[in-house]
Amino acid sequence: MNATLPIKAATLHDVAREAGVSLITASRALSNPGLVSDKTIERVKQAVEVTGYIPNLLAGGLKSKRSLLVAALVPALSVSQFLPTVQSLNESLAEAGYQLILGQTGYDSAREEAMLNTMISRRPDGIVITGLVQSPAGRERLQRAGIPVVETWDFSDRPVDMLVGFSLLKVGGAVAGYFLGKGWHKVGVATGSDHRALLRREGFVATIGRDVPTAIVPAPSSLELGRRALSELLLKEPALRAVCCSSDQLAHGVLIEAQARGLRVPEDLAICGFGNADFSAHTVPSISTVHVDGPEIGRLAARMIVERCRGEVVEKPVVDIGFRIVERGSTAA
Repeated sequence: MNATLPIKAATLHDVAREAGVSLITASRALSNPGLVSDKTIERVKQAVEVTGYIPNLLAGGLKSKRSLLVAALVPALSVSQFLPTVQSLNESLAEAGYQLILGQTGYDSAREEAMLNTMISRRPDGIVITGLVQSPAGRERLQRAGIPVVETWDFSDRPVDMLVGFSLLKVGGAVAGYFLGKGWHKVGVATGSDHRALLRREGFVATIGRDVPTAIVPAPSSLELGRRALSELLLKEPALRAVCCSSDQLAHGVLIEAQARGLRVPEDLAICGFGNADFSAHTVPSISTVHVDGPEIGRLAARMIVERCRGEVVEKPVVDIGFRIVERGSTAA
């Protein structure tokens, strides 16, 4: 039995030979095209196509001290509220010549710390993190590494490096104020178990002025968990009038469970979500929610990292992007 020999990867020498140019000319055409003619660039490009040559970005990165990679940590890609941020981050970095690599922490602080250690060791040109780095040791390692870091979807006046986010406590307080303005006092909270969701609950409770019935479900949220959460809340408070949910996914589940029980929304039970997911405007009734400009978070984070990599001063390293309540059918009078 004859073993199949591995196919040898094309080299820059192969490209130069195919294009009929010197090795240095081929290298310049690919890495610094301003130094060669358009005709030569086209010949080298055609040679790359013919040979299947893939540039060794790692080797180039060692020379330039740039990897052209930016790492991002997200809790879970299944959480729709983070997807617009990831998409705009990816697009903005690509326009500047960078590639985005993603890591999922699964709402696990130990996994997040392990991923940070791995990313730091790989020396990306920047790191974007969903939320604040909670571990003091992790914060110190990032600061010592000297890698541009942008924390997002949370707020602090003392970030590791740079930040684009908003106050989670203020979000909870704003929803509570909205409920009180409607005259709803028998209220409850359906929340995920993650740190950011619990901070929003803390802000909600502080504004209400007393503890409220709460159903805590494992993160990430889902429709099924939303149904379970409402069942738990109604056991605690049968006369429940309004529910503040930590995500639109949970709010959708609360809505389905309310309708299954014959409760009219919003006449019998009002519901507010968080994140302004694309489906929330299209349920029946549509789901009131808290809107955060996720795409802008991604664009600003990308710009901050690119500016730092170019040696430029970031004019505003801490940006409070704010939020707004979007009133729809699930809370409308």
